[in-house]
Amino acid sequence: MVVKGSAAKRHRQSEKRRIRNKSVRSEVRSSAKKVLSAVASSDQSAADAAFRAYSALIDSAARKGVYHQNTAARKKSRMAHKVNGIQS
Repeated sequence: MVVKGSAAKRHRQSEKRRIRNKSVRSEVRSSAKKVLSAVASSDQSAADAAFRAYSALIDSAARKGVYHQNTAARKKSRMAHKVNGIQS
């Protein structure tokens, strides 16, 4: 338990952020699984649609500060590479 007033407030704020970030990260991971399952089944149209949704979610998470901008870009790039690999 935090005793000092300013530390207690900081703890409350960080706890709120932790819960919100956890929710956003979970949503992004669920979306990634949908993309990967579409890629595994070689369904190009489903993979494209799922990737667009995934991309929007991860961009939103990066804007909120849940992911660093470069991390978000890296994750999107790797996922795009997998989606584009279906056509080969």
